[in-house]
Amino acid sequence: MTELPEERLAAMGLELPTTVPPQFSYISTRFVGDLLYISGQGPREPNGSYRAGKVGSDVSVEQAYADARLTGLHLLAVAKESLGKLSRVKAVVKVFGMVNATADFDRHPQVINGCSDLLVEVLGEPGRHARSAVGVGSLPQGMTVEIEAILQVGP
Repeated sequence: MTELPEERLAAMGLELPTTVPPQFSYISTRFVGDLLYISGQGPREPNGSYRAGKVGSDVSVEQAYADARLTGLHLLAVAKESLGKLSRVKAVVKVFGMVNATADFDRHPQVINGCSDLLVEVLGEPGRHARSAVGVGSLPQGMTVEIEAILQVGP
């Protein structure tokens, strides 16, 4: 019997965080056919604040990897809220990760691996995806990473 994503999360000692509705004129998700587009998520703490800082100066690659992993949990939480259960995810099609980094920082893929690794650990083979990882000069609320995703979903 194949383990469900929610069972994998529990076995890993992880819980999905509470989702927060957008505060501006956009929505968290949009279905187009069998694709679910998830708006950018960040490493939000339970108190509502974001893990913030500039990767390459005051935030290490290891810390930013952990922030990307937390952001992956937020992506899964939004997906579950929209789908009802994570087993409806047939494939993670694409992940787009942005890293709040110094101009000379060039290890963006190692940071966004935090999210990618989590998606594969939780979803198995359907969690493997195409991906972009880029550096940016700033992100909302100074957060270290922001990541969006496109999922293919089934019944």
